[in-house]
Amino acid sequence: MSLQELRFPIGQPSIPKDITAQQIVKWISILDLFPQQLEALTTPLTQAQLDTPYREGGWTIRQVVHHCYDSHHNSYTRFKWALTEDCPIIKAYFEERWTLLDDSKLAPISLSITALKGLHAKWTHLLKGLSTTDLERCFIHPSSNEKVSLKENLGIYAWHCKHHFAHIEQLLIRRNWI
Repeated sequence: MSLQELRFPIGQPSIPKDITAQQIVKWISILDLFPQQLEALTTPLTQAQLDTPYREGGWTIRQVVHHCYDSHHNSYTRFKWALTEDCPIIKAYFEERWTLLDDSKLAPISLSITALKGLHAKWTHLLKGLSTTDLERCFIHPSSNEKVSLKENLGIYAWHCKHHFAHIEQLLIRRNWI
């Protein structure tokens, strides 16, 4: 596999310009199921397997799992800001640096799996109650200075779930661990 295929096993995010109600339902379902799917994929792994990078120079499985919680927690907060403020400029964070902290490098993945279950339950509850108008609300990402609608961000995070799940799953397949 090429480096690009290892980095983006399901490809880059491709959010349609016209997002349908059916797409919203599908994306919410992906978020809803992700913590349990991630848990099922990673629970059988040994500590040595968890500390294996998904690609050369990439994060370990442990770091990927903790990153998912950190990133999704940030996204949930961005949804709340966009729903309660007028197109706020959100706070970016250095995800690469966060993965170097002890809670990402050393902590049991059960901490983030458990947290993801609660976070995604609350997040999908919020999402299911949003109107079409709510989903049009936006925030501004400071790195690109672009407006991002909540429905676009929902699509990005549905992709994000599948993207990181594929990182782990593809490593397990390459190593014959599943």
